[in-house]
Amino acid sequence: MQRHGRAVGPLTMIFSWCLVALLTTALFSFAFSQLHYGWNWEAIWQYRQKFVQGWLMTVAISAASLLLSLIIGLLAALARRSAFLPVRYSAVLYVEIVRGTPLLVQILILFYVVANAFGMENRYLVGVLALSLFAGAYLAEMIRSGIDSIRGSQLESARAIGLTRGQTYRYVIFPQLVRQLVPPLTGQFASIIKDSSLLSIIAVSEFTLNAQEVNAFTYSTLESYLPLALGYLLLTLPISLLSRVLERRFHFAT
Repeated sequence: MQRHGRAVGPLTMIFSWCLVALLTTALFSFAFSQLHYGWNWEAIWQYRQKFVQGWLMTVAISAASLLLSLIIGLLAALARRSAFLPVRYSAVLYVEIVRGTPLLVQILILFYVVANAFGMENRYLVGVLALSLFAGAYLAEMIRSGIDSIRGSQLESARAIGLTRGQTYRYVIFPQLVRQLVPPLTGQFASIIKDSSLLSIIAVSEFTLNAQEVNAFTYSTLESYLPLALGYLLLTLPISLLSRVLERRFHFAT
């Protein structure tokens, strides 16, 4: 394997990772040893099922949001390329507003203002919609930039052989776009998982809210939030590693 033009052997990589892990463990072990704190893991263990339920809910919300955000992002990206100006400007306005405002504010407005106006009381549905709209704006820009990166000669060739606009997207643009989007898409999934913690503000019973409730029940702050950090790490770390693998694979594929 090569890094920055130099070959790196597997033994060197394993040794380096072990050294980093050892130093990190030593640092946190020292820091926690200096903390004069009475640990109360027995009380936390009684609420282990609540942690598991919250963790599974986070996985479900994140997966649903990823699928919906893909649809929203694709539609918004195509709308930004529309020849009908009201559609194009609506997509631009959506992307700029979502990307320019905090997700926390978007969740509050969507649930307490928009959803309330339409009589939508399911906070889980609103939470998925809020995450999807937020991630969809960023995916729209990824898709749009991916489409714009395709050479004009390919589009001209498609028109020359008689492909319609829909066929051009299906057979020329989308296959190349998927290859470009897979790596950043995995990273976006990791972001959605972490952003789902903000849904606790509207009382969605996900991982973060359950940890907060356990803390309120037991008055054990560190014991409540350390499993929270570990649970998110168990979800995001494999996705981040997969993203790097896919980036290398599809980089060479292109």
